[in-house]
Amino acid sequence: MKISFYVYRALIICIILLGLLIVCGTLYGVFFSSRPQTNKQIDVLQSEAQIFSGIGRLRVPTADPEPGVVIIFVSFVFDPNDRIFSEELALRVRDFRDITADYIGSFSIAELHMLDEEKIKTELISRFNAILRLGRIDTLFFSDFLIL
Repeated sequence: MKISFYVYRALIICIILLGLLIVCGTLYGVFFSSRPQTNKQIDVLQSEAQIFSGIGRLRVPTADPEPGVVIIFVSFVFDPNDRIFSEELALRVRDFRDITADYIGSFSIAELHMLDEEKIKTELISRFNAILRLGRIDTLFFSDFLIL
């Protein structure tokens, strides 16, 4: 009988301590933690420019007799408030992917190693802007550019 009485008492103490911990944690969270941002605050904090990464990661075979692979992830800056241009970008994703694959795939591995990354970016910007009617791309970024 004595063992069950002590177990019962220990369980009651644990439940009381757990309840106190929950109450104290809740009070701390309410009074001392930072408030989550509202949608209005988030809208104010967003910058005017946004990154378009819809092209995604491409795996492009090179022009070698035994082709290597180039892994490339292309993104660029655009204004999300320009809805018409944003829609054109969304409609041109397949074209951007094809242009990138055709251009990068026209080089051998040795030629790609010799090319300057800025020259590749400039040429891709030129080709992208040639198909765009409602806006322009000014800056291009490669978050991945691996030659395998």
